[in-house]
Amino acid sequence: MDFPPQLQSVIGLAVFVGIAWLLSENRKAFPTTTVIVGIGLQILLATALLGLPFMRDALLALNGVVDAIQAATAKGSSFVFGYVGGGDKPFAVSNPGAVVTMAFTVLPIVIVMSALSALLWHWGILSLVVRGFAFALERTMKIGGALGLGCASNIFLGMIEAPLLIRPYLERLTRSELFTLFTCGLANVAGTVLVLYATVLGPVVPGAVGHIIVASLLSLPASIVLSKIMIPGNETTPANRGEAILYRSSMDAVSTGAEDGMKIYLSILAMLLVMISLVALANIIIGNVEFAGAPLSFERIVGWAFAPIAWLIGVPAADAALAGSLMGTKTILNEMIAYLNLAALPEDALSDRSKLLMVYALCGFANLSSVGMMIGSISALVPSRRNEVVELSLKSLIPGTLSTCMTAAVIGLLPA
Repeated sequence: MDFPPQLQSVIGLAVFVGIAWLLSENRKAFPTTTVIVGIGLQILLATALLGLPFMRDALLALNGVVDAIQAATAKGSSFVFGYVGGGDKPFAVSNPGAVVTMAFTVLPIVIVMSALSALLWHWGILSLVVRGFAFALERTMKIGGALGLGCASNIFLGMIEAPLLIRPYLERLTRSELFTLFTCGLANVAGTVLVLYATVLGPVVPGAVGHIIVASLLSLPASIVLSKIMIPGNETTPANRGEAILYRSSMDAVSTGAEDGMKIYLSILAMLLVMISLVALANIIIGNVEFAGAPLSFERIVGWAFAPIAWLIGVPAADAALAGSLMGTKTILNEMIAYLNLAALPEDALSDRSKLLMVYALCGFANLSSVGMMIGSISALVPSRRNEVVELSLKSLIPGTLSTCMTAAVIGLLPA
């Protein structure tokens, strides 16, 4: 039976909300108003940002910003790393693609973006934008000021840095608010990696940076909706104190941002090296087993497991297994590997609709390694709540994953 693509997405939204309700700690306290407002806000934002011509043009114009950051980073990487970082080659090159390295030409963007984000935060530019988003979330989703600030800052600072901003409130956040904060962190990607992902996806999806920004914005209400279904709570923590000061001066912001960026850079390198190697090892071990006329592999197994979820998002049935493989890779490994796999697919492997929906479905930190980093960082900030942090962090992986699925389903509702 063939379903209209938009109907698939409608069914998916209902199923994702239903899964959260089935896992709720209090099913009788279903936050109906929050769910209606949250989904309505997602649809409104998606329609405005992607449907209005001037908004689409503004998002496409951001590609120029990405190009500028790439060019600036290339200057630095070629100076530091020489020809392996994009500088002039000391010999004739017959295959230019062979000398492009992930470590020295692509990933340095993370360090530059980290330093730039820190500087813009210290100058008050990003913090002003975050306070605007926080105010909007307080008014529309009826959450407390402290939680609104923490959730909104996830767009730019990421799941590790955002809680630092509301450190004075972490001890006083309710259980429901803490769970929502964790879910928001896993449902978004940080500004430090935004340009990196846009660089990887640019050749595959036009206007990739705009789509990643839209995905982060749409996932905010989705994460609040799903977390409030799973752990309901009406009590709120107001932001009645000043937010934590992250940097003492512009130079401190640049140096601290560069240092933090280097940690992220090394973490990504290590994760890519280890995870890709482990998947290759698993494929070597199970590759001798044939099923349905082909050797078993990690990608095929997770593809079968996540294919129904891909279909619920709005992916055509013919693409569901391959799209499911990407989603499984993101959840079990991480979104970076999933995006690299998406970019490496043959041009006709997925339809344009499926590629676009995958950009949104994969746009989040919801994976096991991120949960581990969250537990370590938040426990250090509020050691008195460590047991609660461990429990809620692990649990937030579910709504964190479902949030990006909801966001992709909302995009699937839009006309092609």
